[in-house]
Amino acid sequence: MKVTVVGAGAVGATCADNIARKELAEELVLLDIKEGFAEGKAQDMMQSAALLGFDTRISGSTNDYSKTAGSSVVVITSGLPRKPGMTREELIGTNAGIVKTVAENILKYSPDAVLIIISNPMDTMTYLTLQKTGIPKNRIIGMGGTLDSARFKYQLSQHLGCSPADLNALVIGGHGDTTMIPLIRFATWNSIPVTTLLTEQQQQQIVADTMVGGATLTKLIGTSAWYAPGAAGAALVESIIRDEKKLFTCCVALDGEYGQKDICLGVPVTIGKKGWEKIIPFNLNADEKALFDKSAAAVRGMNDVLKTL
Repeated sequence: MKVTVVGAGAVGATCADNIARKELAEELVLLDIKEGFAEGKAQDMMQSAALLGFDTRISGSTNDYSKTAGSSVVVITSGLPRKPGMTREELIGTNAGIVKTVAENILKYSPDAVLIIISNPMDTMTYLTLQKTGIPKNRIIGMGGTLDSARFKYQLSQHLGCSPADLNALVIGGHGDTTMIPLIRFATWNSIPVTTLLTEQQQQQIVADTMVGGATLTKLIGTSAWYAPGAAGAALVESIIRDEKKLFTCCVALDGEYGQKDICLGVPVTIGKKGWEKIIPFNLNADEKALFDKSAAAVRGMNDVLKTL
């Protein structure tokens, strides 16, 4: 099994490191446009193999897509990171060209690959990939909701004093500070509804803190986060490679589901060897449905920028 990660920056390298440590593939390729960067990162990781005990073979490539040939899964992290004060919308112009070129080159050598999109603005980059590649929609997965849901579980765990691993909690909608929807009404701690354990004020605080989770880290670190985004990408790779059929929130193409069409947006899906396999319907109440429709409208606004490029 072969996996490629495009973009050897902090997110891509962290994703690759997680994939290697878990031995999700026999061969892992790290590709970057910067001369020697991917090769150096790959060599550094390989030098940790004797210490960590993994056997995945990692190689780096400077923009030579032929090295990625035969990949089953490709994670695309390429593009400019978000800087303090910068919105995801401002990234569209530059990153659209990068993601389009990457996807086209990848598919020349790995026409059957499942593509995982991490590049921002993620919802729009996922939609762009769908529109420009023409491959089956189930093979294009936007990572955003997987990360947002992990951040949601973190916030819940801080208030509940519990392990995040014991929580089931999903964030749907767009991958943005104002477009994501933490579904606290559905969140549980080992089957116990968290709404029975938290005050209304706590619930509101958890939702608010989750929604600005990315922006909070950008302000603290000075750039986009990488540990959790990289781990989220690797978790999706694992579910695909091992055909686990785990339930994640992912940005996928909607065709009437949740009342939306011609858009890629975060919804609960099962992830297996073919990519995303089915969308799980949640019975949203009127308020949640209104928030989802508002989120879709905002993402459509970002998608409209693509028409001007």
